[in-house]
Amino acid sequence: MIRIVSRVEPSPFRENLLRLAAVGCALAASAAIMAIIGYNPLDVYAKMIAGSLKTAYRFHETVNKAIPLVILSLGIAIAFRMKFWNIGAEGQFYLGAFGASLVAFAFPGLPAIILLPFMLVTAFAFGGAYALVPAVLKARFSASETLVTLMLNYVALKWISFLQYGPWKDPAAKGFPKIAPFSKDAILPNFLGIHVGWVIAVALAAIMYFVLKKSKLGYEIDVLGESEATARYAGMSVTRVTLIAILLSGGLCGVAGMVQASAIEHSLSEQLSGGLGFTAVITTWLARLSPPVIIVVSFLFAVLLQGGAFLQSSLGMPATVADIIQGIIIFFVLGSEFFVRYRFAFVKAGHTAREGRA
Repeated sequence: MIRIVSRVEPSPFRENLLRLAAVGCALAASAAIMAIIGYNPLDVYAKMIAGSLKTAYRFHETVNKAIPLVILSLGIAIAFRMKFWNIGAEGQFYLGAFGASLVAFAFPGLPAIILLPFMLVTAFAFGGAYALVPAVLKARFSASETLVTLMLNYVALKWISFLQYGPWKDPAAKGFPKIAPFSKDAILPNFLGIHVGWVIAVALAAIMYFVLKKSKLGYEIDVLGESEATARYAGMSVTRVTLIAILLSGGLCGVAGMVQASAIEHSLSEQLSGGLGFTAVITTWLARLSPPVIIVVSFLFAVLLQGGAFLQSSLGMPATVADIIQGIIIFFVLGSEFFVRYRFAFVKAGHTAREGRA
């Protein structure tokens, strides 16, 4: 008979080897599917890499897609380390963008050196406050944070849609439903050819690595994630740690919204995210909640997104092909987690019977 047995302590080398093998199997499976539908897999992969990295412009576009993924993933990682399943990054992203836009439209005359930090802080506050709603509901009424954060995504999106089609609709747009653009001082400047959001993303990754690995708060978050009873026994304030962690989680997602609205869209729009908040949940999980690895995984996913868009123009392929490749990779990598933690053991039927009588 075959039994599933837990591995005692899988080594980091073995874990990484299994994950790399899973990615290799995913690419092979994707190649088989592409061959079946009539495309040359090697040509497709070459076009994806060329479409995302070959020229300076394409590389910049790839980095532009990676920046919000990194910041969103950092925010989600904080909550996940505490076993608070924050699926509401999309909504917190939009609330952060809304807060930044509120400041940009209210104070258009402020110089950039004052206006941009003001927008950043406001975005953090709005995103963090929105994340606190499910945290309070869970603490007070034991509500499922997964369901509440997921539903709040749609509330936030409908709020932005209401503004875009209603009170914030630009009169100068000749009836087209759009929000007026920001002033030039509300737009993040470029640094080394890419908007300065990449500096913000790298700095936040370094800060969060220190907070999660070296600080007392990071230790408390990890202990609380392992066992609330242990945290209380150790004298930790569970409520305080939870509220601070969730405020940081939602606040970082809000900062991602500000960066995207200011640097890319130069305004607020219901199409601002394009589902990045949901994609970030995947990148966070695949990165094992590690800030340095989040940067790498987010960039690789950005290569998939940018390369997939390039396939449409170069090979005439549907955009869904890139989604299929992405989905297959996720499926195989998540499946590899089973083999990281468990293994199959072959046991004789007689041994199983004796164990049952014992």
